[in-house]
Amino acid sequence: MNTKRKIEIGKVYSAKVGGTFLPVRIDKSLGHGRYEGDVMTSGATVKFSTDSIKGDGETAEQWQARRTPKERDLPAPEAKATGKRKKSSQAEYAVTALIEPGAKTGKKGQPKAAKDKAKKERKPSGLDAAARVLREAGEPMNCGDIVKMALEKGYWQTGGKTPAATVYAAILREIAVKGAESRFRKTERGHFELTAVGKVAK
Repeated sequence: MNTKRKIEIGKVYSAKVGGTFLPVRIDKSLGHGRYEGDVMTSGATVKFSTDSIKGDGETAEQWQARRTPKERDLPAPEAKATGKRKKSSQAEYAVTALIEPGAKTGKKGQPKAAKDKAKKERKPSGLDAAARVLREAGEPMNCGDIVKMALEKGYWQTGGKTPAATVYAAILREIAVKGAESRFRKTERGHFELTAVGKVAK
């Protein structure tokens, strides 16, 4: 039976949430076969039982490696695609741009010299702003407060409708992709703090 399976904290499993199986990274055991974790695709925190979990689980890095290559290799918006696919492609570019300010965003490229110059003049990304806010706060914060402070202090500008959700997803992605080199670490439900790497990074 499922109840005898070993479920590992930190691993990503396919869990039935609201009638649909979603990739969920298990953050903690609530006891009696109940768990709490984050949905990898949305960042939402959910609770579920052992019976709703299937598969043997995988690390967040394995899940990312299996999920993102095709999306990353999608051509820039000039390639023909349906409306939905185009949106998905742009969303992927948006998150990539948050994590790496110099990453491609599908816009026309600049000459290398101009690019290097623009790099220094470019405004901080959402993740850079989040790291700066956490560095100044010196304590764990949730993404809503992080974004609010970043916008109020002028560390970041965005026209997005859900900036907190965007930053939350980007932080989770950096943690999953960079592992020990990530600037962020989750402390409790929805809260993050800087790692040693994040405290020294500018």
